[in-house]
Amino acid sequence: MVTTNAGPATATPPAAPAPGLLHPSPQAKGTLALVVTVLIWAAFALSARALSSSSLLPADAALLRFGVPVLVLAPALWRRRRRIAAVRPATALKIACGAGVPFFLAAMYGGSLTSAAFVGSIVPGMVPLFVSALMVAGGRGAPRGTQAAGLGLIAVGVVALVWRYVVPLNTQVLAGAGILLVASGLWALYTVGLKEVDLDPVGSIGLLCLPSFAVMALLVLTGVLPTGLASAAGSDIALFLVVQGLGVGLCAGLLYAFAIRSLGAERSSTVGSLSPVAVVLLAIPLLGESPTAAVLVGVPLITAGVALANRRPRTHNRPLPRIQPEVPDHA
Repeated sequence: MVTTNAGPATATPPAAPAPGLLHPSPQAKGTLALVVTVLIWAAFALSARALSSSSLLPADAALLRFGVPVLVLAPALWRRRRRIAAVRPATALKIACGAGVPFFLAAMYGGSLTSAAFVGSIVPGMVPLFVSALMVAGGRGAPRGTQAAGLGLIAVGVVALVWRYVVPLNTQVLAGAGILLVASGLWALYTVGLKEVDLDPVGSIGLLCLPSFAVMALLVLTGVLPTGLASAAGSDIALFLVVQGLGVGLCAGLLYAFAIRSLGAERSSTVGSLSPVAVVLLAIPLLGESPTAAVLVGVPLITAGVALANRRPRTHNRPLPRIQPEVPDHA
């Protein structure tokens, strides 16, 4: 038997696990959430283009887009019903129109006339320009410095994207681009509306999806919009249910909110500006789209412009008030 002169053994508290694969840091979790969000945004653009060759009609895709979040979040939305109902009608209208049925149908139809690169670039890319215009119209000062430079790059990028369809004239693509500009303007209205509500991400999703699903259901039931959901291919239903309903409708907003809390709005919006690049790269193998010279010039300009427009200018190390929105958390 071996004896020692040591006193009674004392328990040593276990050391806190170092961040790693099993215990990622908050920054790592935020980065992962942001990467998944960017991929979901890209999937939205790809699905807008893919709808034209799908057995689903736009109304069917909209029912899945807005119906799935309502179904999944029903208990949570019921607990928030009073706060949702207390939102001012004008603000609720901005949100319901800006990212609801009008936006969705415009994005889907515009995508069917153009390409995934157009959807992924024009819709999120033009939002800072439209929001800036709304701010100026509301009496706020015009953007300056890097933000103004970013807005200029966005405008140049969109012109570069559509220029080759002006000469020779391609009315289909130009009409599609115009409709996507309308969708982007609506999303800017949604962005402004979100700044006026005091709801958590779940409540914001409910404020958007509840009236949107009700409107779509009414339009389908009254025959205003045709539906082919009953005869649609199961694979198409599953694809849009996962991408639009669960991905865009449910996960994107929650994950982007988490990323902003973990990484900060500026870093999140800068990384999120890579969404158009992701759309172009994913459209090559998934949709067989080959990037044209206009896309190779316009998309990087729009991406750089969005990143600059979302930067928070600083003077003497003190942040100035932010006047531009983060890259939108699609749909």
